[in-house]
This record gives sequence, C-alpha cells and structure tokens, in this order.
Amino acid sequence: MPGKAWPDLKLSEVLAEPIRNGFSPPESQAWTGLQMLGLGCLSTDGFSPRQLKNAPESVSAMHPAILQDGDLLVSRANTRTLVGMAGIYRDIGTPCIYPDLMMRVRPSARYLVEFLELVLRSPRTRRRLMAMAQGTSESMVKISGKVLRQLPIPDVPLNEQQRIVDVLNSVTELERGIEASIAKFHNLRQGSLLASMGSVASAQPTAGWDRVPLREIVPSVEYGISEVLDRDARGVPVLRMNNIQSARIDVDELRYCPVPVPSKLFLRCGDVLFNRTNSMEHIGKSAMWRDELPSATFASYLVRLVPDLNRVTPEYLVEWLMHPLIRQRVRSISTVAVQQVNVNPSRLRELEIDLPVDLAEQRRIVAMLEACDEQIGREEEELNKLRALKQGLVDDLLSGRVKASGVAA
Repeated sequence: MPGKAWPDLKLSEVLAEPIRNGFSPPESQAWTGLQMLGLGCLSTDGFSPRQLKNAPESVSAMHPAILQDGDLLVSRANTRTLVGMAGIYRDIGTPCIYPDLMMRVRPSARYLVEFLELVLRSPRTRRRLMAMAQGTSESMVKISGKVLRQLPIPDVPLNEQQRIVDVLNSVTELERGIEASIAKFHNLRQGSLLASMGSVASAQPTAGWDRVPLREIVPSVEYGISEVLDRDARGVPVLRMNNIQSARIDVDELRYCPVPVPSKLFLRCGDVLFNRTNSMEHIGKSAMWRDELPSATFASYLVRLVPDLNRVTPEYLVEWLMHPLIRQRVRSISTVAVQQVNVNPSRLRELEIDLPVDLAEQRRIVAMLEACDEQIGREEEELNKLRALKQGLVDDLLSGRVKASGVAA
C-alpha cells in the first residue's frame, strides 16, 4: 500500500542555529596547523577533502568558521549544475575552516544530519536550488541564506529518518561494490596492455616482436574532407573529432556533407581513424571503423590509416596507438596552435611501432583486452540501473509514498 505523504517544514524550522557563511582569508604557503576547504570539496558525491589549503597564522583556532565533525556544508556559489551541493564534513585530522562560498547548516536534535544531507542532495531539492540560483553568468550563480532557509523539508519522525538513511546507505554500498569491480577490471586491462606491449618501453623488442617505423606497416595515410558540413540529415554522414572516443566510434552526433563525396573517401570496415587535431588531452584518439553506418566519410580533423593486413591487424594498431606511452609520444610531436594542437601525419608515420610478428598473437592480445572491455561494459550497465533505481527510491522515501520498512523487507 502506498504510504501517506509527509508534510513539509521549512529548513529554518529544523535548525539548531542560524545558517552561517564561511571565511576566506588569503592562502598561506607555509604549514600553519590550520587548513581551509576549497569549493571542490563538495561534489555530487558529497564531501571529500580533495582541495585543501593552508590557512594563515592570523586565523585563530577559536575562529567561528572552525568546523566540527558532522557539520553539514552547502555551496552557495558555483556553476548552476553545482551550486547548492551538500556534504557532511568529516574530521580531516587538523582544524579546518570553510570558505565564504559555503554555508554551514546545523540541524536540531529532531533531525539527523545524514537525513538532511539526503534531502538536500535529492533530485527534488537539487532542481529547486538550481532554479532559484541567481547571477549574471551561468559559470557563477549564487543562492542566498534566505533561499536555503525557505527550502521545504519533509517532516519525518526521527526513527523513520534513520530507517531511510539505512536503506539508502545499503544501496550506496552496492554502488561502491560495483564501482570497485569496474576499477579492478580497468586496472586489469591496463596491466594486461602494459604486459602485452611491454617492449614498447624497452631498448630492444622482445623475442618474436618487430620494431619498425609506422610507415612500414601503414602504407596509406589519407586526409578527410574539408567541406562545410550540415546539421540536418542530408547527404553523407561525416565523422568528426568528437565521434572518435577512446578506441571506439560514437555515431550519436553527426554532421552531413551536402555535396557529392568521392568514393575513395567512403569508410571501409577496418579503417583506422586517428584524431590529428584536438586539445592536448584528446589528441591522438583512435578507433577502428566497423561499419557502424551503411555509409560514412570523415572530416579533415582526422586521418585514415590503412594498415598492411599482412603485418598488422587494425584492432592491434588501435590498441598500440592508445597505449599510454604512445599517447605521450604523439603529444611530444604535436604542434601547438590556437586552442588546439595538431599532429603532422608524416611525423606520426615515423614513430616506431612494436608488434608481434605472428598475427595470431596480435589477435590474442586484442581478444584479452576486449574481454576486459566487455566486463567493464556489463558492470557499468548494472551501475547505471542501480543509480536510476536509487534516484527513484530517494524521491519515494522522502515524499512518504514508500515507507523504508517496506523496502527493507
């Protein structure tokens, strides 16, 4: 049976003391025994002490902005998607103050701080705070203490608050377990890649491997089209830099070439696309075309590498190009331009590639890495389902439509 909806109170009615802004003195370069939080300490995951600064000696250990373990913090200024983020401060081992861009909220004994954190981070409250934030730029909007005090808070009995916290904590534990599993498979993949291509970092290739310039196994490097592209679905689909992800191709957001495209520029299954123009972070991303669309071509930001299939498989070539050490080498031969960097394909073809002579060994390495990718994909799908379930559960529990006792059963 659906539960009876909880009535609402204003946040101001459940506070032990007034909401207070923090204090932002100049940062000290020297250790003073007192630290201050940066705005990045509050995120979608709550509080994390990942952006700490040294407070100056002039700040007393008795300053009113000194935090206590269990204080609830809310960001009062940030981008629209991040303003109003909430998290419970946990003792970091040294006295700590919070900045002026945060507010401290201390609930009365009738409200658990963990429950209040859930309320402030709930989808309903997040939508309200983002809508009420004000500012001349979306990169920095603010919410006032008055807006926070007027927030509707469900009037839930203390014992039910604890049950709701326990139920949602159990779901969070499941999330953490899946996240740990995903991290394990990422580490396994990285370890397998480094072990399989370990000779890349050595002075000489290992037995059974060749080390040759890329041009010896990639006889053809071709530029894409430079036509003005159309957003409407007319003409030939064109892959651009944003369509090349890490070792895969994303065809969700395409542009189209409104003029005829030479047949030689149509992509063929097994073509390797290399991102030659992008930011330093993304330069060199590569992926193999697997006929994701009936027909497509590629923009001039990319080059097509056509491998000699008697020497290297396209799948192995992509894995080699995405190897961390090779990504570093690609960055080192990049030319910095305005807001972007470029890789000259001629210089790219001079990079030395390490590869097993036996094509079957190349396929074995790729199959091992793809098995890790498949497992990561399954785990991420489960995590997304769990997060969607949790979001709906938060709304149901905080509204009273569902009672925590029913979920726990």
